[in-house]
Amino acid sequence: MSQNETDSFIDKENEFSDMKPVKTRSEVEEAARKAIENLYGHDFQDLKVREILPFISDQSVVGGGLPTEDRRDSWDVQVTFLLEGIQYTVDLVVIEKNGQITNARLIDKMTPV
Repeated sequence: MSQNETDSFIDKENEFSDMKPVKTRSEVEEAARKAIENLYGHDFQDLKVREILPFISDQSVVGGGLPTEDRRDSWDVQVTFLLEGIQYTVDLVVIEKNGQITNARLIDKMTPV
């Protein structure tokens, strides 16, 4: 596959879609929103991106593999949202070249004060 091509997938509405690169904050936020919609449905509210950090798949502290803005292949994104009165905090890893989510982890689930 050449660098100009994108990966494709069939979404939950059975529509053929291209997976686009995510390089800007707004593209990362959109990829995170789509991931939360696919995982939790459309009824969530107040989605907020708390943190976007550079991430590298082969991180190795010993080998000097810590990510930087210039040295990354992914984004580590932490989002919060409300669903049925419960606040969720979810961590996502979004691949920069195609927007794929390679890891989604529920960090916290609580009743807001």
